[in-house]
Amino acid sequence: MRPVPDRPIALIGLMGAGKSSVARVLGERLGVAVADLDSMLEAEEGCTVAELFERAGEAYFRRREGELLTLVLAAGIQIVACGGGLVLEPTHRTRLRERCRVVWLEVSPEEAARRVARDAVVRPLLAGAPGSGRLQAILAERRPLYAETAEVRVPTDGRTPERVADAVLEALGMGA
Repeated sequence: MRPVPDRPIALIGLMGAGKSSVARVLGERLGVAVADLDSMLEAEEGCTVAELFERAGEAYFRRREGELLTLVLAAGIQIVACGGGLVLEPTHRTRLRERCRVVWLEVSPEEAARRVARDAVVRPLLAGAPGSGRLQAILAERRPLYAETAEVRVPTDGRTPERVADAVLEALGMGA
């Protein structure tokens, strides 16, 4: 077993980057607790992210996402899979930088579109505009925010979650 990180590892990046899958692998490898903010939000709200967006709006969703980030960090969770848009809020970016080792899981819009297309999860920001074009626009907006927030970047295109987890640990100086 590898050493526990000195600070929580927070995974950020575009939808389809593999944040949830890589977080699970990291948690298993390090023997630490994992929090997936989208899954937690769905459990607490009793509906899917898409339903929550429709029912309460994106602003409510982003606020709740930040509240959950605060809770999981206070609870000592060591691996956090963040929602792709968590970085849109400046206070969330600051909290991540101050409290976590932040890893940007980079994915091309084309690869993200392929992954999202075979995923059963409905992505509210892609409603009515699926495909890499919409993802390219989302990435263009968020790229500077991901770059500002992340300590390291790990490319994910063509890699399994296990290989990405290896690269994350290596990038953080925790590799074998």
